[in-house]
Amino acid sequence: MQRVLVVDDDELIQALVVRALQRVGYDVLCVSNADAARAELERFEPELIVLDIMLPGMSGIDFCHELRKTHDVPVIFLSGLDTDVDRIVGLEIGADDYLTKPFHPGELLARVRAVLRRATPPEVPKPTHGSDATLQHGALHVDLERHVVFIDGEEIELTKTEFMLLSTLMRRPTKVYSRDDLMSGAYGPATYVAERTINSHMRRLRSKLDHGGFDPIETVRGVGYRIAKLD
Repeated sequence: MQRVLVVDDDELIQALVVRALQRVGYDVLCVSNADAARAELERFEPELIVLDIMLPGMSGIDFCHELRKTHDVPVIFLSGLDTDVDRIVGLEIGADDYLTKPFHPGELLARVRAVLRRATPPEVPKPTHGSDATLQHGALHVDLERHVVFIDGEEIELTKTEFMLLSTLMRRPTKVYSRDDLMSGAYGPATYVAERTINSHMRRLRSKLDHGGFDPIETVRGVGYRIAKLD
């Protein structure tokens, strides 16, 4: 049973979402603010968060920005604001979809299913050129079996999606990967993810890998990304 955390202070919206999702078998937990949501992340371990933008205290946008530093759990924003600016801001910080209130329960359910379907990346295949399942580029080491990354022996904490993006790039360091290539590597083939979402993941990944002024990922303008050449 997949777990969905609903973060909304409107009890009517909570009831609507719970009815729609529980009816088809989801395990749903509702909280009314970011503090409560933060407390449930490790206990409830949601596989999806339905997050209202206009929360009391910390806003949904600020909470999503905080969440993306440590978690890959997909997020669907709910908002009574229907403007392009709000949609862009939401997707730019890592939301996976955006739904404007009022909404039909069927539309919510369709989006929840779509986001969860593409949120489970494929297994990382073991490399064919070695026995230790490790990719290396200078001081950067990617352990494919343990899903950990090290720079100069220091472990770098990455989310699951960030790890998949990096391991995709590392498999062929000279290849320039388009956003579509990275999308397939991180989410699996035949999966659509907004370009802004990929860009947002890549910015966070590069920020985490920036070590002593060396950014191991290079942007190829108008094409995509590749592993930067060593000096």
